[in-house]
Amino acid sequence: MTATTRMPLATAPGRFAGTVVIRGGRLVDPARGIDAVTDVAIRDGRVIDVGTVVDTSGVRVIDARGLVVAPGFVDLHAHLREPGFEYRETIATGTAAAVAGGFTSVCAMPNTEPATDSPAVVEFVRQAARREGSARVYVIGAITAGRKGKVLADMLELASAGVVAFSDDGDCVADPALMRHALAYSVAAGRPVVQHAEERALTTGAQMNEGSVSARLGLPGWPRQAEEVIVARDCELAALTGAHLHVAHVSAAGTLDFIRRARAKGTRVTAEVTPHHLTLTDDLVGGHWWSATASLPPYDTRTKVNPPLREAGDRDAMVSGLRDGTIDCIATDHAPHGTTDKHVEYAAAASGISNLETALGSVLALVHSGALGLVEVVAALTSRPAAVFRLEAGTLAPGAPGDVVIFDPDREWCVDPAQFASKGRNTPLAGHVLRGQVIATIVGGEVLHDRS
Repeated sequence: MTATTRMPLATAPGRFAGTVVIRGGRLVDPARGIDAVTDVAIRDGRVIDVGTVVDTSGVRVIDARGLVVAPGFVDLHAHLREPGFEYRETIATGTAAAVAGGFTSVCAMPNTEPATDSPAVVEFVRQAARREGSARVYVIGAITAGRKGKVLADMLELASAGVVAFSDDGDCVADPALMRHALAYSVAAGRPVVQHAEERALTTGAQMNEGSVSARLGLPGWPRQAEEVIVARDCELAALTGAHLHVAHVSAAGTLDFIRRARAKGTRVTAEVTPHHLTLTDDLVGGHWWSATASLPPYDTRTKVNPPLREAGDRDAMVSGLRDGTIDCIATDHAPHGTTDKHVEYAAAASGISNLETALGSVLALVHSGALGLVEVVAALTSRPAAVFRLEAGTLAPGAPGDVVIFDPDREWCVDPAQFASKGRNTPLAGHVLRGQVIATIVGGEVLHDRS
């Protein structure tokens, strides 16, 4: 596989056989440098034209005047939980949540039961996505057998089965020799290795970010250095092997320095950041009022995530890193949980936030504050993640898949987890008013979500 090879389309949802014209919206397609009011025409599941469509007789017209039209969002990091944890999420509910949030392509992480460490499990996920999925589903294979960090999975076999990347997800590949071998095999497989960077010797028993808030609450802290030392090590191993290293859910300011140094030496390192690490801080764990009627008490387990919410300096560094390109893209790390996973004391609670349906509204806060531009945010959700994993997605160029999101960047709405399509109701944003909402999501020319 060459560096320019693009992955084939994954799941193919049902497509509208005729022509659809999306009329009069502000088209933002960063891959093509387009930011203009114009039309988009889709026929038989693919884009056929971008520009003013004069004759709309016999076609379906979607009025997007006053709205933003963009390529469907691409999520490189989502937990669909199936097989094995269907009480938390299924491929059907997870992809329904995806299209509700504007995501038309999602990459399914391998922390399932059994783990996605064999072609049989890869095929199970692909078949389930074809039958029940709304969004397109790409599969990420495990690095090690059972994600146990002991021996490598058959990475070449997994690549042949169609995985787009390798990861042990919430488990760091701690053994440096094993990680070196994984990176070497990934070169032959032509896929990136996605690392959850966490030195467990530094995080044993940790419940939140190590800092003044953890000290005040009496919760064991997760130091940012636990992320940084693994990223520093893996950047060197990527340089040694010539591999593509992708750093999952970056949260610590120091991590960005190691990525910059590695890139300056020619090492291929990419990175993602979550909406919550861009917008929230560990102050939330200590309690927060969203409004006169909505609040989070101290120790609310909906604030527990791995890596943890960091301090304001780290959050601001994430925004700067996204703006200057050190961070390639936004990925949700959508991690739905059942009520029994979260309705326990903080130390016993599972980590994770249900993110697909709130991601856009969360990150648009950075646009409204002036921290990022709208085109920058759309790029981080479309063309840039597609480029990282070489997916056929992230643009509305003629011939591209007819995957589109239409959103109102100014519409305000109150987050009500009871209305989520996801089974996961675990979000610290419950009761919070977000500004910016998806109006419609189109996959393969078919409207699969419509809030108009």
